[in-house]
Amino acid sequence: MNSRAHRSRIALPNRGARRAFSLIEIIVAVMIVALLAAIVVPRFAGLLRSSTRRTAQIETNSLHRQVDLYVIDQSNGSLPDDFMLEQLTEGSDPYLNNKDSLSDPWGFPYVIVIPGEYNLDFDVVSYGKDGQPGGEDESADIISNQG
Repeated sequence: MNSRAHRSRIALPNRGARRAFSLIEIIVAVMIVALLAAIVVPRFAGLLRSSTRRTAQIETNSLHRQVDLYVIDQSNGSLPDDFMLEQLTEGSDPYLNNKDSLSDPWGFPYVIVIPGEYNLDFDVVSYGKDGQPGGEDESADIISNQG
């Protein structure tokens, strides 16, 4: 073999072969994912917070209606001052099937306020995420038949 033939057999890199990602490409991809996460996560968290508050509002309204039924059936139109929501789960034909429905989405018990500040006879209240009266945003009180 002559030297010329030998040179033609030297393997040249295949230009169509798959190559690895460069550092710049990886950085750009990570930045895109981080940007999307920065936009999507806060919006998702906001939706989750608002849905939790909506759930608590629906549940306080439902408990309010159950207490109204109790008043009509059991106490001849007036609610005793010592009434507790747990009474709705008692008896042979309870108004609520279990005591789990007496806890708000944050795990705190719903409270009945007699007489009510917002409703005439009583209010059913969730004290929000912090479980304390008052508060703002997620910790604001949620009162039956309000909003």
